[in-house]
Amino acid sequence: MRKRQITSTLQSSRPSDEAWLDLEHAALVEVTSEEEGYPIESALVGDDKRGWRAASKGRQTIRLIFDHPQRFKRIWLVFEESENKRTQEFVLRTSQDQGNSYREIVRQQWNFSPPDSIREIEDYAVDLYEVTQLELIIVPDKSGSDARASLANLRLS
Repeated sequence: MRKRQITSTLQSSRPSDEAWLDLEHAALVEVTSEEEGYPIESALVGDDKRGWRAASKGRQTIRLIFDHPQRFKRIWLVFEESENKRTQEFVLRTSQDQGNSYREIVRQQWNFSPPDSIREIEDYAVDLYEVTQLELIIVPDKSGSDARASLANLRLS
């Protein structure tokens, strides 16, 4: 058996200088709720450090409805939680028919355990064609606590 030892690499908290889709001009966004001062735009556009946070507890949905069908090669997500220990689950899915049907891309759980584990960074290499909608569903705490969903960043290319 052949083997070699590799060193682990730390994930960057910022994406590379890739040509990210300008979501402000390419899509309509729908969101189930947002806390004042933490609008969804903060997670989707620019370098705003606040990100988005839900105004209410429980499952939340962020849906991007594209003006024109899109092709994606990369999906980059960042979630942060510095206060509460919790197990979050998110589902990322796409539609090619204006939301009449969806295809699940990924379902992921993450254990936030401040102060040691406060950031989840997901960087997916994908090959998605003719995407008319992208939907992110967040269950902030699988145990059903009063935790609220949040999203630091979402980028698409």
